[in-house]
Amino acid sequence: MSYVTTLELVRRAWKMGLAIPAFNIPYLPMMKPVVKALADTRTAGLIMVARLEWIKFKAGSVEAIRDEYERVADKHFTRLHLDHVPVIDEDNLTVDYAGDIERAIRAGYESVMVDGSRLPLQANIESTLRVVELARAAKVPVEAELGAVMGHEAGPLPPYDELFRSRKGFTDPDEAEQFVRATGVDWLSVAIGNVHGAISAAAKTQKKIEARLDIAHLDVLKRRCGIPLVLHGGTGISRDYIRESIRHGIAKINVATAIRQPYEKHMAESVAKAQEAVYAEMVRIVTEELAVDGSADKLMPQAR
Repeated sequence: MSYVTTLELVRRAWKMGLAIPAFNIPYLPMMKPVVKALADTRTAGLIMVARLEWIKFKAGSVEAIRDEYERVADKHFTRLHLDHVPVIDEDNLTVDYAGDIERAIRAGYESVMVDGSRLPLQANIESTLRVVELARAAKVPVEAELGAVMGHEAGPLPPYDELFRSRKGFTDPDEAEQFVRATGVDWLSVAIGNVHGAISAAAKTQKKIEARLDIAHLDVLKRRCGIPLVLHGGTGISRDYIRESIRHGIAKINVATAIRQPYEKHMAESVAKAQEAVYAEMVRIVTEELAVDGSADKLMPQAR
């Protein structure tokens, strides 16, 4: 059987009304139970790291994650993805985003994400286009973000109900259509009520906001963009919203807080205990919350 690339994998999921779950690895020992859970449930999924996870957590580096992935990966079920590399980070600092993404491509990451969502539209387009052009040469698909998926900022969020009611930060359909046409990006992360989990030391152990999704707004974005859409901040969103979002164009769902917090809760006891907690939560998420177990048999023929 031929190898299914990440680009093919996400497009297949999108066309079949399925979704690829993607799991962040802020601590290297988390990767083994994440991979095992995907294999045991026969789920096609992405293993990923965001810049903040090697800056503010213990992922180490782009290369450290790659090395651990090569050690434990089961490529019948998994692919390696570079998550958020911001142009302007959560602390409002300028990032060498192109340099980080080039490193990841050289290291063998199979897809990458540039996040220019804190920029004005035209600057986001220009930054994203720069990454698309360098990634195309390596045949690596690119994810970008438009709209404000909040939660990583140091300060407190406004009340969630106020955010949702005002549609503050929601991805604008006109801008999304323009953005996709101008950049040629492969997937687009959208803001439709979803929020990231807090990462500040004071808030990272707290229960995440129970976010809602504006499915009607998502439907408009699906029609206007015509490419697979991505839902960041998957933790804390009800199962009904998640499943409805998949039916309306979401082809990739990012999960971080739900598996990071069990690891952090038990890591002082032992790595083994923390890994057991991650594995148990992974199986629950894949089979109960997302209901994507068995997806590899449909999406990745070599997994059969």
